Amino acid sequence: MTLHLVKLCVGIGDVDELADWQKRRAAERKAAGATHACIHRTRMMPKRQPELLDGGSLYWVIKGVIRVRQRLVAVEEGSFEDGSACAQLALDRKLVRTLPKPMRPFQGWRYLTPSDAPGDLGEAGGDVARMPAAMVEELRSLCLL
Repeated sequence: MTLHLVKLCVGIGDVDELADWQKRRAAERKAAGATHACIHRTRMMPKRQPELLDGGSLYWVIKGVIRVRQRLVAVEEGSFEDGSACAQLALDRKLVRTLPKPMRPFQGWRYLTPSDAPGDLGEAGGDVARMPAAMVEELRSLCLL
């Protein structure tokens, strides 16, 4: 059974800013000869890796709302710059915008079942996918999406 992760995207204001940040980091990783272009490090290693790698994604919470996801490619052991152990989440470079879903703050990451995960914005219909993110969020808050 597929399982997802959800994580706060601290310091990022919107999906475009996340894309720019990841693009810069990917260029640095490529120059350093890294195996995966897009890696996110987190302190705790997920124990349910087979389920995460069976089509799972990392859902990003930006400014209190799940707004985008990235498919999980691999989960590996790694280390932070200070030498302490971490989990390295290798992510697909493609950012898939989702229907906005409010999420309360939490620490670390959480598992997210497919039934609790928001749908992709593109699945909501062609017109919705072309709307500005603020408009989609407002329509969602009014229960019109």
